[in-house]
Amino acid sequence: MEVSAKTLIDQRPISQLQYATIIICFLMNMLDGMDVLVISYAAPAIAKSWNIGPEAMGAVFSSGLFGMTFGALFLAPYADLIGRKTLILISAAIMGISIYLTSFSTGLLPLIVFRFISGLGIGSMLASTAALAAEYTPNKTRDFWVSFVVSGYPVGAVLSGLVAARIIPVSGWQTMFQIAGVTSFLALPLIQFFLAESLDFYLKSQPDQALGKANGILGKMGHSLIDALPHKPAKGNGIPIKSLLENEYKIPTIQLWTALFLSFATLYFLTSWIPKLATNAGLPIELAIYAGTIFNVGAFFGITAQGYLSSRFGLKRTIGLFLIMTGVVMAAFQLFMGSSTLLLVFAVLGFGIQGGFVGLYAVAARMYPTEFRTTGVGWSIGIGRLGGIIGPAVGGVLIGMGLSIVTNFLIYAVPTIFAGIMTMYISSKKIS
Repeated sequence: MEVSAKTLIDQRPISQLQYATIIICFLMNMLDGMDVLVISYAAPAIAKSWNIGPEAMGAVFSSGLFGMTFGALFLAPYADLIGRKTLILISAAIMGISIYLTSFSTGLLPLIVFRFISGLGIGSMLASTAALAAEYTPNKTRDFWVSFVVSGYPVGAVLSGLVAARIIPVSGWQTMFQIAGVTSFLALPLIQFFLAESLDFYLKSQPDQALGKANGILGKMGHSLIDALPHKPAKGNGIPIKSLLENEYKIPTIQLWTALFLSFATLYFLTSWIPKLATNAGLPIELAIYAGTIFNVGAFFGITAQGYLSSRFGLKRTIGLFLIMTGVVMAAFQLFMGSSTLLLVFAVLGFGIQGGFVGLYAVAARMYPTEFRTTGVGWSIGIGRLGGIIGPAVGGVLIGMGLSIVTNFLIYAVPTIFAGIMTMYISSKKIS
């Protein structure tokens, strides 16, 4: 009897094993959000303690972004060889060790090195969890569940910000890194004992003992066991990066990468400069510090709303409208300058830009087959993060040139709207 994981999952209600997989992937992305932003929360205390300037802290931020980019591009693709669960375990271990050791940094160089290493784990974790969520959810609601899993990221960012606000002033920035590191370590037994490897991976990639392991999963999901694995097509060895730019995947991949690069550039411009932009726009300093939190709260609702709407109306149309809407709000920012609605505007920007770009992860997870799905998601995230590196740097130059906040928002509205239009025209037949 030959079996298709896709058919089994599409035809049955979601089982307890599938819900457990979704929840654990959500929690892993909460860790991602915590581990990415812990340096932002600790930065003022580190700068004051070591008496270093913003340029030095900028190098620390950049090293983390470079690590995430390398992790998504070069570590995440190994999930297509060794399995999603194995790489999620490795990613959590890398994050836990490096973030805990960051607390012992006594100078700039070790801080930069540890942020780069933790970035490797963060970048590969996000790609692996998105791919695994896609492989364990039914076709009808897959876009919602992938977006829901990734929405753990802003939740982790907000919660860790609340913890940091209490811990750092009392116990120091080192304690915050120790808490974040230990929390990441505590995820390891959760992953090992409660996270299922991808059934699709066992059936199609067929590692050692794949039949027995696949039957173990099928049994837990309430399905009939199988006598033999499906026929495995001949495939080349190694990480299938070149497959992303071959045959029917070439044009859609370039379109997806372009949309992600542009939307990441705007996202990281906003997240990097929101407190300064908020004060420049007329918010008092005590309210400006909440602008980033409000932005991430908006992001959570934007991501989950986008996932729901994508399941109803299609990915391309929903994501495209989210990004175009964000660009329009940015272009009209002058209307809100000095207004009491400014914090609400930052929430709307978080809703739109994060809801839109996270939807592009769902596009990648749906567009690529199991054999190189994590590679496809990882490279999409990695290319996007290159935009995330360039976006804030260009923003810094523009702000340094004396351009007003209204002009900056008008400039960044252009790539955001273009990303939305590009998304609507992604030519893959697998994307609705």
